Amino acid sequence: MLDPSQRSWSSSRWTQQKVLQIPRSQSMLEFMVETCCLKREVILMILAANAAVGVITETNAEKALEELRAYQADIATVLRNGCFSILPATDLVPGDIVEVSVGCKIPADMRMIEMLSNQLRVDQAILTGESCSVEKELDSTVATNAVYQDKTNILFSGTVVVAGRAKAVVVGVGANTAMGNIRDSMLRTEDEVTPLKKKLDEFGTFLAKVIAGICMLVWIVNIGHFRDPSHGGLLRGAIHYFKIAVALAVAAIPEGLPAVVTTCLALGTKRMARLNAIVRSLPSVETLGCTTVICSDKTGTLTTNMMSVSKICVFHSVHHGPVTAEYSISGTTYSPEGVVLDSAGIQLDFPAQLPCLLHIAMCSALCNESILQYNPDKGDYEKIGEATEVALRVLAEKVGLPGFNSMPSALNMLSKHERASYCNRYWENQFKKVALLDFSRDRKMMSVLCSRKQLEIMFSKGAPESIISRCTNILCNDDGSTVPLTANLRTELEARFRSFAETETLRCLALALKRMPMGQQTLSFNDEQDLTFIGLVGMLDPPREEVRNAMISCMTAGIRVIVVTGDNKSTAESVCRKIGAFDHLVDFSGHSYTASEFEELPALQQALALQRMALFTRVEPSHKRMLVEALQHQNEVVAMTGDGVNDAPALKKADIGIAMGSGTAVAKSASDMVLADDNFASIVAAIAEGRAIYNNTKQFIRYMISSNIGEVVCIFVAAMLGIPDTLAPVQLLWVNLVTDGLPATAIGFNKQDSDVMKVKPRKVNEAVVTGWLFFRYLVIGAYVGLATVAGFIWWFVYSDNGPKLPYGELMNFDTCSSRETTYPCSIFDDRHPSTVSMTVLVVVEMFNALNNLSENQSLLVIPPWSNLWLVASIVLTMVLHLLILYVQPLSILFSVTPLSWAEWTVVLYLSFPVIIIDEVLKFFSRNSCGTRFNFRFRRPDVLPKELRDK
Repeated sequence: MLDPSQRSWSSSRWTQQKVLQIPRSQSMLEFMVETCCLKREVILMILAANAAVGVITETNAEKALEELRAYQADIATVLRNGCFSILPATDLVPGDIVEVSVGCKIPADMRMIEMLSNQLRVDQAILTGESCSVEKELDSTVATNAVYQDKTNILFSGTVVVAGRAKAVVVGVGANTAMGNIRDSMLRTEDEVTPLKKKLDEFGTFLAKVIAGICMLVWIVNIGHFRDPSHGGLLRGAIHYFKIAVALAVAAIPEGLPAVVTTCLALGTKRMARLNAIVRSLPSVETLGCTTVICSDKTGTLTTNMMSVSKICVFHSVHHGPVTAEYSISGTTYSPEGVVLDSAGIQLDFPAQLPCLLHIAMCSALCNESILQYNPDKGDYEKIGEATEVALRVLAEKVGLPGFNSMPSALNMLSKHERASYCNRYWENQFKKVALLDFSRDRKMMSVLCSRKQLEIMFSKGAPESIISRCTNILCNDDGSTVPLTANLRTELEARFRSFAETETLRCLALALKRMPMGQQTLSFNDEQDLTFIGLVGMLDPPREEVRNAMISCMTAGIRVIVVTGDNKSTAESVCRKIGAFDHLVDFSGHSYTASEFEELPALQQALALQRMALFTRVEPSHKRMLVEALQHQNEVVAMTGDGVNDAPALKKADIGIAMGSGTAVAKSASDMVLADDNFASIVAAIAEGRAIYNNTKQFIRYMISSNIGEVVCIFVAAMLGIPDTLAPVQLLWVNLVTDGLPATAIGFNKQDSDVMKVKPRKVNEAVVTGWLFFRYLVIGAYVGLATVAGFIWWFVYSDNGPKLPYGELMNFDTCSSRETTYPCSIFDDRHPSTVSMTVLVVVEMFNALNNLSENQSLLVIPPWSNLWLVASIVLTMVLHLLILYVQPLSILFSVTPLSWAEWTVVLYLSFPVIIIDEVLKFFSRNSCGTRFNFRFRRPDVLPKELRDK
């Protein structure tokens, strides 16, 4: 009952406010109409986005196939009617005889039948990934289970002839070629659903079941109230509570979730772009975060794909001191920047003053058919010709020129365009090339006759075994003298060669010279005898300097790296050792397999080998795809890198395909992400960003779901207690608008946790919302809802500005009109209680947004100002809320009224404890107490299903 002080309230005040309030009989109907409109708009936007994604995906697939056609030859020189004629390549049929020469693009798969030059070399990197051109021969291979690299008598469609001429017979055209197999493989590959999408779909299904259950429960629990007089009959009562159930469903469904997830992924792509990772497929941003295996191409990703001279061996002196001397050359790219270091690691100030190094530079510049140039558009040095020859040109630049004390600093003053070949051009201007003997397969060497001031010199380079066998003298580095090459010196030289080639797996070339008779204008094979040995150079495709630390980061993060390459096994193992990230392996036994060795293993042994594999060599396109499928069969999330046409099927099949920025257009079109700098370290940085994006995604899902659960609890508890509706429909829509938009999006700007790359990848079958996490949702959501209801009840029962009704009167509000009361029934239409409830709901959700700066870290560790975007969004949300409270037209529209300072104090008292509750839950999470709340346990299936069943 009301005391006399409460009865002094003016009835006109209630009447005036009743006019401004929406009638309760119409509120739920309007709520449903407004909600349906909102849902329709959201659904239409999602459908439009899905349609756009479908069109883009289809366009990308068609583009990849179209770009694959660019590697097909347009014309071919074909033998028809007894003579060779140029015809369209599409007219070729098996059995045609085709002639190919330097610069020719192979028009079909063909078998060599006649050599028209000393040798034929083909660049087939787009198909096999080999870093150097391949020498072709007429003899067929004797290897069993031969891969493309073993088929040295086959010319593959789309590859390019870089040296020589030959005739070949067509054995395959169109889809029956190696390139056609790649096209078919790409067509057979279906896009995989990303882990996040799978888990969001599962969570959506689970959430829908929970919401449906709650709605049914609310309707069933209130069956006894269907006949209440206020409803006007059983049917109307049933409809009334059905509308309440619908309101619950609308409050629970996070309609803004798809838009916020998309926004978060888009923000991630922007950050990744700054890390040189260009994302082509938005969902792949998150997929990176759960990557468990990276299948990395060796050439160009772990290495620079720029052949570089790293070691030089010369004869120092035969009279005193060490017989041989070794020098190391710094620099791992085609840039002419580097120094020469002696065996003690001391830099040589003027390398060109040493006779052997001077003549090595001369021979490297003159016995060379390649070009080194600077590309200002790319800001990098580029090669034209064989990689080994370009490496010798770069060596000549690093050695420099003799006779200039200021040589190093003088060269650095040149522009990059001039610097690219300054020393090489100097030697080419000093010597005139008179005659040339091309490289041949039987001689394994090339020679050039040069003339300078009536001095005729022949420079030769080639395979060490060929050059050394033709040498009778050596050049000494200490005084420039020439002495005979004795048996002991030859043995010493051959030992150094074996050390370079076998121990360090360097690609070796020997350099030599010979003084020729004055006036000689031609060269013959007989002239390549009695040579003077100058030096031995060892070169390699050097590892990138930053790869080692990136590999270590992967191991720390629980990510396994498998190096996949078309090169031979020993070369790849040597590169892996040089990287330094495989130091934990005593040897590669059981960790390194060629494609043929792996295929010969039984199924069970293959499954076990996959778990230990670190290196996979001599592979062709089908092997890469097979490797991806086998790893995925073991529940691994696979990232595959590649740059060639041969990599496209595997890139498309992998969970995330990563193409190199310098790679082919086909590889880029088939990939999900492109590395602008071709750097493995960028992959690791992108994975860290992917993990951070997933964490942020979980955080705003947690924020939105816990907030929506609060709204559900609010409506559910109000219905269970039988009190008036705590929120008007328009108010509920306003809360959804301001809290599900700005703060949720701003959570996507959360910074990475410091330990993001120190934890193992999440399992692919791990739910986006675990049992413990959902329990936390329920606890926070329950408090949000109860605080909202508590604010509503407080105003009626305890507020000095309220009517101070007994709680029983509030529960029986619906019978007010049918019984005599000491207060007007219009007080239940006052705007104050719903305004307090709505404000509590908004403020408590703002505090809850701060809880989501990190899943488990305390606000004391990650303070609010670590994400200024979130702070700004909270400030903006509160400003908007104050506007609707204190600006007259808006307050009428949203059925709210200004609050007093006492009411604001209660709002803060009711809202802030959500911070304390979540801090307690975070404490339990950090101490692993939450793992006991998982709904179900999962056992990772390591072996394939067919093996587990045996």
